[in-house]
Amino acid sequence: MHEVGIMQNTLAMAIAKAEATGATRIHQLQLQVGALSGVVPEALQFAFETLRQNTIAAEALLDVEFIPATCWCGACRSEFQSPDLLFECPKCGTLASELRRGRELHLKSVEVS
Repeated sequence: MHEVGIMQNTLAMAIAKAEATGATRIHQLQLQVGALSGVVPEALQFAFETLRQNTIAAEALLDVEFIPATCWCGACRSEFQSPDLLFECPKCGTLASELRRGRELHLKSVEVS
């Protein structure tokens, strides 16, 4: 379960940033998680709930924004979301020439006081 390692690093970054600003409490973390990042959101939530104990994030909330795989079809010049790993354009059947979104694993914001 690599989500534990990801959450350890994420919490460490958030706590360091919060403490650097003089904050004593983290209220919320917002993460963006792409469909192709290999991260299971439920496992990430479980890791967060376990690892936040006895930290300034002990009562914080985790908000995970799921980013679907979004591709670009060069043939018909359109963007589309792909529900599977085939990345076939639903309009013309051409394989996507570019993956535009879906690999994200990003700490978007940290709410502190």
